[in-house]
Amino acid sequence: MLSESLVFLLLLLVIGFIAKNSSLMIAIGVLLLLKVVGLEAKSFSFLQSKGINWGVTLITIAVLAPIASGEIGFRDLTASFKSPYAWIALISGMLVALLAKGGVKLLADDPQITTALVLGTILSVSIFKGVAVGPLIGAGIAYMAMKIFGFFS
Repeated sequence: MLSESLVFLLLLLVIGFIAKNSSLMIAIGVLLLLKVVGLEAKSFSFLQSKGINWGVTLITIAVLAPIASGEIGFRDLTASFKSPYAWIALISGMLVALLAKGGVKLLADDPQITTALVLGTILSVSIFKGVAVGPLIGAGIAYMAMKIFGFFS
């Protein structure tokens, strides 16, 4: 018998396929496999509690890989700060990290918000040809917007 969660995942899989979002399709495939094999009880709570940290670690490795490979060195770093664009990028990187920090808190405090974030990402990818960067920064932006909304209401 099809459970609500299974139907929901299958619907998201179809949307991911239509949007050509391989990350979403792989994630859903892994979750479906865990469900079918019967490991959901042990694995889902573990993935929910540790997955974001693993993802951040993996992204950090990808960002640092050019430094590790020698593609980017100190000369590049010092040369880049002669450009106003580098300073804009530095400040943007700091702001994104602060937004993501709020996103982690929001996802931990209110995990059902993930559904709306994923749906928003899927819609943007499929309708506007956006790039799916994951729900973390979206959660950070939502967190900031909610704080601003709360301040004025």
